[in-house]
Amino acid sequence: MALPDRSDNVRSDGDSSVDTGDTLLAGVPENLGLVSGQATVPRAVRHGLIKQSLAFWCLNGTEWGWDIDRICSTAQALGCESVELVPPELWPTLQRYGLKCALAGNGMADPMFQKGVNNPRYHEEVIARTRHAVDQAADFGVPNVIAFTGLKWRDAEDPSSDEISLTEGTANSVKALSELGQYASQKGVAICLEHLNTRDHSHPMKGHPGYQGDNVDYCADLIKQVRSPHVKLLFDIYHVDVMHGDVIRRLRQYHDIIGHVHTAGNPGRGELDDHQEINYRAVMLSLLELGYTGYVGQEFIPVRDPLLGLVQAISLCDVS
Repeated sequence: MALPDRSDNVRSDGDSSVDTGDTLLAGVPENLGLVSGQATVPRAVRHGLIKQSLAFWCLNGTEWGWDIDRICSTAQALGCESVELVPPELWPTLQRYGLKCALAGNGMADPMFQKGVNNPRYHEEVIARTRHAVDQAADFGVPNVIAFTGLKWRDAEDPSSDEISLTEGTANSVKALSELGQYASQKGVAICLEHLNTRDHSHPMKGHPGYQGDNVDYCADLIKQVRSPHVKLLFDIYHVDVMHGDVIRRLRQYHDIIGHVHTAGNPGRGELDDHQEINYRAVMLSLLELGYTGYVGQEFIPVRDPLLGLVQAISLCDVS
């Protein structure tokens, strides 16, 4: 996913500097040996009860510009099992590092959430591209392929066009997801529908104005209407917190249909540090209590040295 420059992602207090003090590293185990300025990547996973994944685009498609080898070597050293949303042509590199891809893209052009299952105008393209993504995922052993409702406008590229009603969007989405779920079931892959927030207008990847599936209850209802174990909910903790709050309550409510989980700090979609409000330790403990066995993808946009944020986030989510 292409992103604008990093200047839009500076903290609200104007501070974009790298903080290597106690505030940044609160909750990071002291025995990791992280020292400011060192290039050595410390192992952050000690328990491994939560399977963690790095999001490729957050490190490659941002100002940081990490290449696939740097991302893979970092994930491997940190103790993560996966790098997700990696273009299929780079999957052999994952294999070379002994890593998996927990979640594949749907094959749509960026932004891939723009044209989705809610709009029959795009059904032929969305279904064809997603089926191809499912085929690729099945061949490589990727368990999940992402899906989106799409924007609410009949012409997804023109906000002045007529809107698709929720009722119509529901019927269209259920039809397309049912077809995709049936196909995915034959390949042993799950389609994961993502809920996104529409409240944040500050950055094209922090919020998605016009996205029809901005209510997680609505997305969950779509999935329940499809009635397929191969159509799941991508529960993005950041987006749920922005739109609703009550993260743990909703995890408990929808745990049986959750296929994948994403993290990021709120507000700002930055690191999982003390600049944000979500209690990630409590959230991860709740996932364990609910018997969640899928992946948790670290999908925050770094505003400082990515390694520092990754060590902190992965350590924080590595609960036991």
